[in-house]
Amino acid sequence: MKDLIKEVKTTADWIKNRTSAYSPVTAVIAGSGLGKALPDMEDKVEIPYSEIPGFPVTTVKGHAGKLVFGRIGGADAVVMLGRFHYYEGHPISLIAFPIRVLHALGVKNLVLTAAVGSLKTRINPGDFVILNDQINLMGKNPLMGNHDDRFGEMFPDMSEPYDRKIHAGLVELAAESGIKVHEGVYVATTGPSYETPAEVRMYGMLGGDVVGMSVVPENQAARQLRMRVAGICWVSNYGTGISKTALSHEEVMELGEKASVKMKILLEALLKSDLISK
Repeated sequence: MKDLIKEVKTTADWIKNRTSAYSPVTAVIAGSGLGKALPDMEDKVEIPYSEIPGFPVTTVKGHAGKLVFGRIGGADAVVMLGRFHYYEGHPISLIAFPIRVLHALGVKNLVLTAAVGSLKTRINPGDFVILNDQINLMGKNPLMGNHDDRFGEMFPDMSEPYDRKIHAGLVELAAESGIKVHEGVYVATTGPSYETPAEVRMYGMLGGDVVGMSVVPENQAARQLRMRVAGICWVSNYGTGISKTALSHEEVMELGEKASVKMKILLEALLKSDLISK
């Protein structure tokens, strides 16, 4: 069996040697189409994933594939521009790896962003959704088969997957910034194919508001480590059957350009606020 703690420590130590001037307590993972949502940070240092031991290279268009360290609101932060997905062929356990590395770097707050499909007619393309819960329909969990007590409990509590205080604060910050947001439940599927009309109807009946192919495994790894998690999604499209047109990743990228502007405003407001520990 792999020495998971050693692997995480090796990668974290390598990153620390490159970023010794930083002590980030908050990390942001930027999803599809959000390359321009990077908050304005001072003294930035960028590290491509291809240089980081243990990090694979992201294969998804619209994911830059690099860590960005910097300072904002009087505190250090780190942004993952691009994430790893189960549908790329990675073992599900790998999704937990960068989260554990971030924790080893001292990160206590994790902000997950993503492009999602709407399961409800009231949630329109271009809208934002602040996550308050999630449903895992991936059939897998990143914590399976790689437990170590130093990562947390084998059976972590998931009664509060998204921090209530940060969630409420994000809703207020959005209102203050003139950004319309909904509150909702994220349904995670494996992808990479989009959902069928029957699946979209089922997900809505189960209590889902939006659907995507990421976020949940990252959340599960973070909550095992007792990190505070926030989820901010932008709606790239209606789910199949709600929309009468075919879906394409290119359309997601195009709408993401516009969503990036609002996401940047919201992320900067959050990182500068007292909602997160610094």
